[in-house]
Amino acid sequence: MSFLKHARSAFFVLLSLNAFSTRAADSVATDIIPVKTVVVTMYEDGEAMGDGAGELQLWLERGNFSTQLDFPLGEYDLYLSEDGVLVICVGGGIPNATASIMALGLDPRFDLSKSYWLIAGIAGGDPEDVSLGTAAWAKHIVDGDLIYQVDSREIPKSWPYGIIPLGATEPAEESEDISTGWTLDTVSFDLNSALADWAFAQTKDIKLADSDEIKAFRSLYKTYPNAQKPPFITQGDTLSASKYWHGKYLNQWANDWLKLYGGDSANFMTSNMEDSGTLTSLMRLARINKVDPNRVMVLRTVSNYTMAPADKATSWSITAPYPDGGFPAKDAAYIVGNKVVQTIVNNWGKYENTLPYDAN
Repeated sequence: MSFLKHARSAFFVLLSLNAFSTRAADSVATDIIPVKTVVVTMYEDGEAMGDGAGELQLWLERGNFSTQLDFPLGEYDLYLSEDGVLVICVGGGIPNATASIMALGLDPRFDLSKSYWLIAGIAGGDPEDVSLGTAAWAKHIVDGDLIYQVDSREIPKSWPYGIIPLGATEPAEESEDISTGWTLDTVSFDLNSALADWAFAQTKDIKLADSDEIKAFRSLYKTYPNAQKPPFITQGDTLSASKYWHGKYLNQWANDWLKLYGGDSANFMTSNMEDSGTLTSLMRLARINKVDPNRVMVLRTVSNYTMAPADKATSWSITAPYPDGGFPAKDAAYIVGNKVVQTIVNNWGKYENTLPYDAN
């Protein structure tokens, strides 16, 4: 009986070793895909192709993404072009973005160590700075969800708004006023400023499409000269919050918040719902050398304003449909973003090991 037990155990050990060897051989035989650029989109309307276009669809229908890859930990499959561009749609909101980017970063099928990351999607826009359809390259991403918030009906009269930093006792005016008692490393992210400048230089002369609907809508913003301009390309920073906020007092808070956490050079221009989650994952992945944080770019395009015109109610403004369905902003995200992607791909011999502004 003892002999049979030992024989049976040895047999199962051999089976296990054989299975392990087979898996290991399969792993070695499977080529890891080097990715030149990852394009991060945030949402899609319905299917990935063939219906109303969200952010993902324009990339797939206008590009040559011939390989579709299962991505069970994400919201949509992944799409890969023959020249090494990978497109992901992370899903709306900070939790979806965080989970999707972390899943991609840890996916053993890809080598992302030299990849450039282009985060490109629509956003709200500050009418003080931008017009509908405008594209803004960011240098600072600041989170707007990690806050203390007082009910708007109970804000102290001396406060400009009911939002203060975690750990603070009143609205902060200087970065020195931010409490250090909370362990938070996901509030403020500084991108590679030189790379943002390079991306802007590649795209600043692109003429963006205008439309009758966005012309009519921006004409309502009579007291905001920049909001009435045709779409243009600029540099400006973005506030990330899963909460869809709106109104002139919150717009003031967003401007103050960007400078408070991003520094004096930061300038709030766009509001988004994902980027602090995406950047949180990318910075964590950088700790284990899965990604290079110096190769991350954020492009946000304006589909709507973050506050109402002077003669309209905030409740009207936040529920008003996006002019032209937000298409000018989706279109700009693709046209401007793709210019940078193609420049990287076409010059990969230079940019693989050297950042573009150094290579040039």
